[in-house]
Amino acid sequence: MAEIKDPENTIIVTLKDGDVVIELLTAVAPKHSERMKELARAGAYDGVVFHRVIDGFMAQTGDVENGNADQPSFNIRRAGTGGSDLPDLPAEFSKLPHDRGTLGAARSSNPNSANSQFFINFKDNHFLNGQYTVYGRVLSGMEFVDKIVRGEPPASPDKMIKVRVAADA
Repeated sequence: MAEIKDPENTIIVTLKDGDVVIELLTAVAPKHSERMKELARAGAYDGVVFHRVIDGFMAQTGDVENGNADQPSFNIRRAGTGGSDLPDLPAEFSKLPHDRGTLGAARSSNPNSANSQFFINFKDNHFLNGQYTVYGRVLSGMEFVDKIVRGEPPASPDKMIKVRVAADA
């Protein structure tokens, strides 16, 4: 695991194969960073599946409304259609590129519609630059991200077992 320099702005995502340590880029995207911490602290991301995983592109997750595999109402066909009960976020575009291991805010065609969903880039996806908010970077555990089951949606999706702020771990 990576050395954690700022535990308050570091997220630990436990996957089936190990922990993914993510540095939140609070100076670049403060609202998106705060939202991720708020949802992590509420336990909202625990059990949420990766509902859209495209080989050579990215792994998307974070639908706390419809994507929680631990809930009896879970339906993989609805995963990816929801957000959280919190309001949508305004875009926080920056000059940071969508490089391998960066976190991007998933949204609809409206740039100000990001909420709880995010994706982790498997490779450099610079065609996304300036169109999606970059608000985090994987510090360690990218090898576990690379093992996430592919599919749109995957037949047996992987999930975030536990998501926590490092300061609380």
